[in-house]
Amino acid sequence: MASGGGGGDVAREAAGVVPGASGWYGSLADSAPVHLLEHLLVSVQQGSGLPWWLSIVAVTFSVRTFITLPLAAYQLVIISKVEALQVEISELAKRLRYEVSVRARESGWTEKQSRFQFQKNLRRLVSQLYVRENCHPFKASLLVWVQVPLWVSLSLALRNLSLHESAVQGDLAAGGALWFPDLSSPDSTWILPLGVGLINLLLVEVFSLQRQNPTRFQKLLLNFIRGFSVLMVPIAATVPSSLSLYWFISSLIGFSHNLLLRSPAIHKLLKRPLPGSETPYRDLLSALVNKYRK
Repeated sequence: MASGGGGGDVAREAAGVVPGASGWYGSLADSAPVHLLEHLLVSVQQGSGLPWWLSIVAVTFSVRTFITLPLAAYQLVIISKVEALQVEISELAKRLRYEVSVRARESGWTEKQSRFQFQKNLRRLVSQLYVRENCHPFKASLLVWVQVPLWVSLSLALRNLSLHESAVQGDLAAGGALWFPDLSSPDSTWILPLGVGLINLLLVEVFSLQRQNPTRFQKLLLNFIRGFSVLMVPIAATVPSSLSLYWFISSLIGFSHNLLLRSPAIHKLLKRPLPGSETPYRDLLSALVNKYRK
C-alpha cells in the first residue's frame, strides 16, 4: 500500500507525469476522465486491501457489468426493433415508389427528380417509424460511444499509475501474481498478450457468424478488426502488465457477456424475439467448427 496521503493525493501525484508524452496524447493522458479513473483504481485498492492485480480485475468486472452490459442489452433491443420494422419499411417503399411514379407523370418530373422525391419522402417516413418505435439506429451505437472512451481512459489511467514517477508504482511492482509478479513491467512470458489477441479474435469470429451474407464493406471491416486483434499482441507485450491484464480481463468479460446475451432467457427478459434455436450455444460451437472445417 502506498504511504502518505489518501487515494486522491496518490492519484494526483501519479497523474501529473507522463514522460515522453506531448501533444494530443499528453493532453489525453492528463485529462480529467483519466485522473478520475486513477482515483477510482487507487481508492478501490486502498479501500478493499486487495492486491493490485485483483483490484484491477474487480474494477474491470464492475465497469463491464454495470456500465457496458446494460448498454449492450439496450443495443440488442434497438437492433431487434429496427429489424422488426424492415418488412413495414419495404411495404412503405413499394407504395411510395408507385405514388411517386404517378406524381412524376402528372408533373413531368425527370428521372433524377423522381429519385430525389422518392428518397426524400422515404427518409421522412422511415424516420417517423423510428420515432414511433423509439428505435433510431443511432441509439444502437451508444455502446461504442461509451465503451471506447472508457477503455482508452482506463488504459491510460493504469499506464500513468504504472510509471516510475507514480506514488503507487512500487505497489504495482509487487502487486502481480503467478507469472506476472510485477504489474509495472511488461509480461515477458507473453501469456497475457497472447490471451488478449486470442480472445479478441474469438470475439470477431463469433460476431462474423451473425452476418450470413456480409457486404464488401462488412468483410473489409471484419478483416481490419482481425488485423487489429493480431496487432494488439505485440502492443500488449510492450506495455506494463497492469494494462495487458486489464485488456485480457476486459475482453474475457466482453466475450462472456456476448454469450450471455444469446441466451433465450435473456431474450425473453428483454422482450426480444427469441433466437432461431433453443440451443444457441451448441449451434454457435457447431457453426465455428463447420466454418474452419471447410
